[in-house]
Amino acid sequence: MKALIAGAGVGGLTAAIALRARGVEVEVFEAAPESRTSGGGLGIACNATKALTALGIDLPSAGVGRVCERFTLRTARGRLMRELPIRSIATELGSPVVNLRRSDLVTLLRDKAGDTPIHYGAEVVGYGRGDNGVSVTCADGRTATGDLLVGADGIRSAIRASTIGRDPINEYGYVCWIATVAFEHSRLPPGGAAHYWGRGQRFGLIDIGGGHVYWWGTKNVPVERARRWTGTKHDILRCYEGWAREVGEVISRTPEADIVSVPAQDRTFADSWGDGPVTLLGDAAHPMLTSLSQGAGSAIEDGYTLAYHLAHADDVVVGLRRYEDARRERTRWLVSASRRLSRTEQIEHPVAVGLRDLVLRYAPASAVRGQNIAPMRWDPPQDRARQTRKSRADKEITR
Repeated sequence: MKALIAGAGVGGLTAAIALRARGVEVEVFEAAPESRTSGGGLGIACNATKALTALGIDLPSAGVGRVCERFTLRTARGRLMRELPIRSIATELGSPVVNLRRSDLVTLLRDKAGDTPIHYGAEVVGYGRGDNGVSVTCADGRTATGDLLVGADGIRSAIRASTIGRDPINEYGYVCWIATVAFEHSRLPPGGAAHYWGRGQRFGLIDIGGGHVYWWGTKNVPVERARRWTGTKHDILRCYEGWAREVGEVISRTPEADIVSVPAQDRTFADSWGDGPVTLLGDAAHPMLTSLSQGAGSAIEDGYTLAYHLAHADDVVVGLRRYEDARRERTRWLVSASRRLSRTEQIEHPVAVGLRDLVLRYAPASAVRGQNIAPMRWDPPQDRARQTRKSRADKEITR
């Protein structure tokens, strides 16, 4: 069996690794001229670190990123509102939350993919189906054939457009600035993550190890301005005047060229992701807002689950539809929950902001824990033989 994958991001590379582990030949096509080294960071939660571990990728052992040890929510001026039980959640779920540079994760996955052919500067613009599988055509005229095609080419996926149509992108009227930079501060302990909530804007400051941090900031702006942000670093700094000192300091420390702006966007959830020997994963299938930090994590889950169901089906098309069925309800919930949380986070009316912050401070600990652990509750599907061995081992432990 041979799989063609459009997209060499987190989801596409995870799928390539998982498929190769199942004995599937893989060829990857990436529109960018080379592997990206810029951009911001990611929070890889317990659900995704479990999937990576099942593929033989242990982020802490690989020296990539920093395990999250403390997660606080603060006011714009830096006053503590709530500490989230991130360590106990990781302990309960049996896997850590790791914060890291996106480019470091992509590099690690690319190395783990070994000799898998990855073609850069090869934007897949279309595909065709035939008796012998599927063929793809790249913008530069290159073609390839395989038994199946996986569209992992992002929110503006050409594979999605050809498979399920050109549905509109939803826009939410705020911009997100992201960057990584060398920075240390007494308010950010090792392994720390802090979110600052204001009126119609927020800020995040996260330790990613090695004396570096990942930061992001959001602000409500008109849709057109969010889509085509043309402001400067000075404009961003003015948005955070009067905020906690560390917020202004980390923005000031960051070279302007290293700050990336991204509009808040997703798509209406699609029930169908594929047709015949073609399917989608990650942002191509279910793009979501960043509020739950599950965009990359859900793509990692997709890649692992795709390979599992292909390996357990006698027919490619049957395996792809089983993969989609297995992922549909979870990803639908993640898209919807991200939207709901985003509305709460970006509230601008002062009375509503006051009520939001009051609830955040005094909500029962059990409710806060439940809301935070829910998106991370996921286990990779296991082969029956492995499940049997694990069950026997568990019985031996309890004797």
